[in-house]
Amino acid sequence: MTTTKRNESQGIPLPPLGRWLNKSGNSAEELRERMLSGQIIARGIDATRTIEAMCSVPRHAFLPEHSLKAAYRDRPQRIGHGQTISQPYIIALMTSQLEELPRDSRILEIGSGCGYQTAILVQMGFEVHALEIVPELVEHSSEVLRELNLSPASLACADGRAGLPSTAPFSAVLSAACPIEAPITWIDQLSLGGILVAPIGTRSDQHLVRMEKDADDVILTKTLCPVRFVPLV
Repeated sequence: MTTTKRNESQGIPLPPLGRWLNKSGNSAEELRERMLSGQIIARGIDATRTIEAMCSVPRHAFLPEHSLKAAYRDRPQRIGHGQTISQPYIIALMTSQLEELPRDSRILEIGSGCGYQTAILVQMGFEVHALEIVPELVEHSSEVLRELNLSPASLACADGRAGLPSTAPFSAVLSAACPIEAPITWIDQLSLGGILVAPIGTRSDQHLVRMEKDADDVILTKTLCPVRFVPLV
């Protein structure tokens, strides 16, 4: 649900991909290999669990009426209802912020859209609770996730601004919709040591940020990069 300017890396040797990538010759697998090597690893993301999950999850399965090749391009893609799926690099950057969380950590996903990010989080072994405000996207993503055997712990049509207090606390909150500032509900629903990853700002001036609630209940904030997401409504 976002895009960011490409940051080309020149002359940087890529780590070996053999243990992540299936070399069977299937076109979807080849495109995922190119996506991972050219768009993600080349830009400095070396988070093993994130890369393994993105290698396993078929991005094209979540895009309606798109060509296989288009699904793996270095850009967001339309998913209908005025929404888009983020470019692969942004998905990887956001997901990699949760790389060190243990399996079974409880994650709240705001704005799950077509379900691609949801699938990656489930593949990483997290207990995922996803919220999406567009009913048609909830219906479609539920079906795709079920077919791939990657259904989250819960997926509901709801206003993400309120979070999910009945299931809190969460080890992480990840948002694919941009508020002007982080809702206090999201911060309150983080456990100590919990991580919030979200775009913050106005429609024309947004930055992806990582917030961490330390042991003293203090929020530590790090700005990751400029982005453009749909606004949180």
